[in-house]
Amino acid sequence: MRRLPVVSGHETLRALEKTGYEFLRQRGSHVTMINRAARQTIPVPVHASKPLKPGTLRGIIKAAGLTVDEFCGLLD
Repeated sequence: MRRLPVVSGHETLRALEKTGYEFLRQRGSHVTMINRAARQTIPVPVHASKPLKPGTLRGIIKAAGLTVDEFCGLLD
């Protein structure tokens, strides 16, 4: 199992788009992504180019139904 990567909110958005999530709305510094097939939304904080905190990133990965290894594969 890989370690949790250090990624920004923008990189996380691009990875989620590869799994079928699309932009729904943005309110302030938080972007809400939606997967229409699964009827699920995930908020992603996008604070300039600052990396996401490990717990926040782990929660996003878990909410998307991915493993850390699968998520890392989407970053390439």
